[in-house]
Amino acid sequence: MPDEELVELKFRLYDGSDIGPFQYSPASTVAMLKERIVAEWPKDKKIAPKAANDVKLINAGKILENSKTVSQCKTPFGELPKGIITMHAVVQPSLVKAKTEKKVDEAPKKNICACSIL
Repeated sequence: MPDEELVELKFRLYDGSDIGPFQYSPASTVAMLKERIVAEWPKDKKIAPKAANDVKLINAGKILENSKTVSQCKTPFGELPKGIITMHAVVQPSLVKAKTEKKVDEAPKKNICACSIL
């Protein structure tokens, strides 16, 4: 595959630092990008994804779906020759885990109303 067909991407983290740039085939899926992000995530960061599903990729204000390919996610202004496309990588634990943890945290608390109406 010739180099000119590859898409160059970098991923901006929550603190403004970047992972990359890396070159990807236009046929690469968003799920593949997320796996690479988890593997390359800096070890010194306080917030880190545990799995690829904990990462949300945002490009041009849209959250990208795992099944989409890089070529489907490109926006017209991102198609500059030799341009690096920056995507934002946001760590968001999956909802199932968050709901489970929330239920565990709330279980010991008992809300008792101590109001008195005079």
